[in-house]
Order: sequence, then C-alpha cells, then structure tokens
Amino acid sequence: MTETEPMRLPDMPLHDPFVVADDLTRTYHLYTSNDPSVSGVDGTGTMVYRSHDLRDWTRPAVVFRTEDQQGIWATDGAWAPEVHQRDGRYYLFTTLHNTDRPLPVPPPGRWGTPFRLPNHMRGTITAVSDSLLGPFTVVDPSGPTPPGHLMTLDGTLYVDPSGQPWMVYAHEWLQTIDGTMEAIRLAPDLTRTVGDPVLLFKASDASWITEQIPAGVPHQLAPYVTDGPQLHRTPDGALLMLWSTYEKNVAAEDGTISGGYVQTYAVSESGDLTGPWRQRRPLVRQDSGHGMLFHTFEGQLMMILHRPFENARGKLYEMELDGPDLRVLRQRTDLDGELVPR
Repeated sequence: MTETEPMRLPDMPLHDPFVVADDLTRTYHLYTSNDPSVSGVDGTGTMVYRSHDLRDWTRPAVVFRTEDQQGIWATDGAWAPEVHQRDGRYYLFTTLHNTDRPLPVPPPGRWGTPFRLPNHMRGTITAVSDSLLGPFTVVDPSGPTPPGHLMTLDGTLYVDPSGQPWMVYAHEWLQTIDGTMEAIRLAPDLTRTVGDPVLLFKASDASWITEQIPAGVPHQLAPYVTDGPQLHRTPDGALLMLWSTYEKNVAAEDGTISGGYVQTYAVSESGDLTGPWRQRRPLVRQDSGHGMLFHTFEGQLMMILHRPFENARGKLYEMELDGPDLRVLRQRTDLDGELVPR
C-alpha cells in the first residue's frame, strides 16, 4: 500500500474507535490509539483516520502524544480516545496509566474475594485543541480528571438537559471486583471536576452475564468488567448508554470460567443520567465491543465497534431505534469487509 492509496477498515489497526462526523467539512474523523506501524510516528498517543464515505480512509495523523506534554503524570496507555466540541474548541479524552505510581490495595470486594489485585494510577485525561487535527494539549498534567485514588478508564462526555457537563467513566474491576459505571460533574470548560462521583450501575446488574454458567458452579470470584461507556439521547427523549463487558461461561475441560467480549447497552428508566438503569441484552457478541453511535451525513444511525479484542479492526452496523429499544439492522460488510454472526 502506497502513502497516497486509500486505506480500508480491514487494513486499519483500530481499538476503541470513536467517530466525529464533521458537518463543516463533511468528513468522518475516526480516532484511536497511535500505532506507529501505520502512523509512522513513534510514541504513545492518539491518531485519526479521515474519510468522506466511510469506505476510503486517509493514512492516520497523530494528534496527541504523551511525550509532548511537559510534566505529565503518565505516558502509557492512551486508550479509548474520543473528541468532543464545546464552545468552539475540541476536547480529547483518553486514558493513561502509570505502573510506577501504585494505589493502596482495597479491602475485599463485595464478593469477599480472598485475593488482592495490584492497583496503580489509571484514569482519563482531558486535552484541548482548536482543531479536530490537534495538536491537543493536556489541561492538567498532574493527574487524571476523575479522582486520582480511583482506578478508572474510558471517560466519556455527557451534557445533561440543564447544560451541566459530566464525565462518565468505568471504575476498574481491578479495584472493585464488580466493576461499576460512575459519573462526576465537570466545570463548564471541562477543565476540572465538581463534587463527588455518582454510582450509576454495577456490571453484575446485567443478569445475563452469568446465565451460561450452570447452577451450582461458583462464579463470584470471576471479575465483572465495565468498559467503554457512551451516552445517546434518542429522538423521543430516552437516554441510552452503550457499554461493554465479558459474558461468562464455563470451559468444558476444567470447569474454569471464561468469557467473550460483548457490546451491550442500558436504558435509564427516568431519562436522567442517575437512572435507575435497566440492562438490555447484548447487541453484538463474537469478541466485539467498545462501540459508539454516530449519524452519517445522510442521517443513518450507525454503530462502530472493534473486533476481535486482539489485533482489532473496526466494524460498522446500521442501527435502528424504536423508542428506547436499539437494534442492529445489518452489518456494513461492504465497508468493513467481514461478516461474523452475532
């Protein structure tokens, strides 16, 4: 493949995809973690592919590098980047971690697990730019946006009907055993948090996670994972949250618990961020997840996610809403090059 030849989704390393459909230029911007093998730029950070039709993509441009941020608290990770426009500027959220900055090991979780997992600083940072193409500069190099004593990841932006911005994030199962989704208020300019975190739901609230485990087989010690929140307000006012987790099953050989990555969603019964949240069945299985919704320039609701978890590629689905119910219409294999049963 030459430098000028368009790229296609099957050729594009792509984990935790996030699309910004820019109406001004009618260009889709697809953000993911930097991969030097395709960007040609070394270092931890964020890169962006661009397309006018979701089929032909430019080679990626790097828009953020941790090495360029003076005094930053962590230089590893740069997971789950996403970009949001607010008040004429663009805000990048991406998750960093630093294994050299340990966190206190918490007491046993709600399952009474006998083991302790090592914890270290991990959380979403906020960076800002005047352009979708960066460069993005971190707002606070001293620590993550959510409270630093919490091991968190995958922060996303939600603005409630009153105009109050929130960061919604996953609280790591490594610290909680039963992973949670939480939210914390942000200042109007998104540069700092206000108040304390609010618990939204636990991974184990999705009862279908363990329905493939036979009765009598203990599963309490297996982690319950929360990943990749993204909020979506439907035309009739319902509030949805896409998120990912692992659906658990028992391996036939030795009875150990394993699980496949799935894309699922939840619906707020009140229509407010604070819920209560009702868990729905998975949308896509087959080691797929960390999806988000966006509209094409023609108005079609689309979901993009990655599959498989290792060596991931982007997969596109046309979606349909029926009130608060979200459904897959079809996978766009003409764009993503693969058909895998759901």
